[in-house]
Amino acid sequence: MSKQTYRVCFCFRRRFRLAASEAPADVKEIFARYSDNGVMSVDQLRRFLVEVQGEENATLEDAQSLMDSLKHLNIFHRRGFNLETFFKYLFGDVNPPLNPKLGVHHDMNAPLSHYFIYTGHNSYLTGNQLSSDCSDVPIINALHRGVRVIELDIWPNSRNDDVNVLHGRTLTTPVQLIKCLKSIKEHAFVASEYPVVITLEDHLTPDLQAKVAEMITQTFGDILFSPGSECLREFPSPESLKRRIIISTKPPKEYLQAKDVKVQENDSKKEKDSNGREAWGSELKGFEAKMDDDKDYGDFDVEDDEDDGEDLKAQQNEAPEYRRLIAIHAGKGKGGMKDWLKVDPDKVRRLSLSEQELEKAIITYGKDIVRFTQRNLLRVYPKGIRFDSSNYNPLIGWSHGAQMVAFNMQGYGRSLWLMHGMFKANGGCGYVKKPEFLLQADSNGNVFDPKAILPVKTTLRVTVYMGEGWYYDFKHTHFDAYSPPDFYARVGIAGVPADTVMKKTKTLEDNWIPTWDEVFEFPLTVPELALLRIEVHEYDMSEKDDFAGQTCLPVRELRQGIRAVPLHSRKGEKYNSVKLLMRFEFV
Repeated sequence: MSKQTYRVCFCFRRRFRLAASEAPADVKEIFARYSDNGVMSVDQLRRFLVEVQGEENATLEDAQSLMDSLKHLNIFHRRGFNLETFFKYLFGDVNPPLNPKLGVHHDMNAPLSHYFIYTGHNSYLTGNQLSSDCSDVPIINALHRGVRVIELDIWPNSRNDDVNVLHGRTLTTPVQLIKCLKSIKEHAFVASEYPVVITLEDHLTPDLQAKVAEMITQTFGDILFSPGSECLREFPSPESLKRRIIISTKPPKEYLQAKDVKVQENDSKKEKDSNGREAWGSELKGFEAKMDDDKDYGDFDVEDDEDDGEDLKAQQNEAPEYRRLIAIHAGKGKGGMKDWLKVDPDKVRRLSLSEQELEKAIITYGKDIVRFTQRNLLRVYPKGIRFDSSNYNPLIGWSHGAQMVAFNMQGYGRSLWLMHGMFKANGGCGYVKKPEFLLQADSNGNVFDPKAILPVKTTLRVTVYMGEGWYYDFKHTHFDAYSPPDFYARVGIAGVPADTVMKKTKTLEDNWIPTWDEVFEFPLTVPELALLRIEVHEYDMSEKDDFAGQTCLPVRELRQGIRAVPLHSRKGEKYNSVKLLMRFEFV
């Protein structure tokens, strides 16, 4: 990796000298401080782990284990680390920004309503919301990623004698419900032992509901959690529901014929907008409600039929065996938002709101939503005009206590990166304990207000030293046909409005191993909800900048010190080699 040649035209080539990866000045200074005569001993490494990396409980055995893990390198010095080996350790897989040894470490014995839950939307779709295939494959992929809530839209087949899963009133091709159920059973607990909730959007006649009840009972057997026909007084805990399947839907009601919605007419207009977006997704929108955005399309949200879910007529037109399977009852009931958000001391339930319903509700009912989610479940789902399976800003829901912020997992973009980042917490088990301020009122009876101006609790200082690995994971002309890439990094916070910000490094020209060595500070008023956003792009003068990697990390689980941060593709898949060397300090 000494020189690289780019063809500019038939008779002219440009040759660039490629620098080797070299430790930043900070790393050299730290190594000098914790070494003697160019060698860092086991005891000096332990001191470094305690004093710089913030690993207060690090032992000599821990330090020796790190050294042993690098003994296969020819550059290893028999008495300890030399500078080159120390740099290799810092930039290696054994030094990630989140502690892999923590595993599941949140209290898992609280009610389900006390957790953010990794939630999918239309989990069966392979692509867009209008014409893609329905399949069990995206369900399997979601479960392997750790998703704990799977949504299935269930409809009669063409002969009305069986049940299919498909996105109703669209051109999506169906998949049999039984196939989806069997795949859920097989893959539910591959990534996590904690419960999987299946949310059903039901468009069935009572006889088909009875058939679904039989399918569910036979498929899941003893692992199905079904407390009976009555609503729960309080939700059980994730710990008590380990390796259990839970059904959640609105109480059954008389089958309604599908509305005649001409989706293709809306499709052509909206798809043009999505195609014009940046390759990595448009920048995230804040908490401001866009009151006019959706006024012409409100009828397309196919889940809006929940509003009469609790009425008496609905309960009279149901299969009783189906109703008994529902552990988490959903429905809006009569009235408007104020009635929907009433807290019943004798039972708990699930309320579903579209993203724009939530955005409008927080203007007037923000505190009521927080109170509601202290006991009950709130599910937020994408608005119906997101035909391209894009997503929305999940922090709006999370900061108001919404447990089930439902996302299209088959897409990509900045919103989905935040979702991936949030659920890297707590060992990736799919359940993240909500902060205490979202679970109870303060001493004066006030609940949390995400828009309030609060004092700074802590400041996260981030040093972006350098990056490497693109040379190995990409073709040499991937970013620029005529020269090495011109990389810059974007670093920032997604959180409550007061904490949300993005900053940018300088652009380094013609360099596969950019060394930015820049420091950024982020004052945080609500660090418990903050996610660290990291992106790398390649500057392009004539076109849109190229995507070069991203990751998102929960701030409350960040390990301080100098860490190797792996970057991921737009779809959230980790690159083989691409990493950033960064330092995290709480000051």
